[in-house]
Amino acid sequence: MTEVGVHEAKTHLSQLLKRVAAGEENVIARGGKPVARLVPVTGSRRRELGRDRGLFRVPEDFDDSLPEGLLKEFES
Repeated sequence: MTEVGVHEAKTHLSQLLKRVAAGEENVIARGGKPVARLVPVTGSRRRELGRDRGLFRVPEDFDDSLPEGLLKEFES
């Protein structure tokens, strides 16, 4: 893990990002005190379509009109 100052991080951000992409972690410090850590993003998983199938059922009356009392609440 490498520590760099804020000014150096701003000046050499693209080089820091290349190092991070290669797996290196970098700490950004202000006045010698660590304030942030630049780390590689862990592998993102592909979304699995249909994973929650069957967990929710759309009610038959889903698109029916709302009860009159509830409609008045929205209008006031």
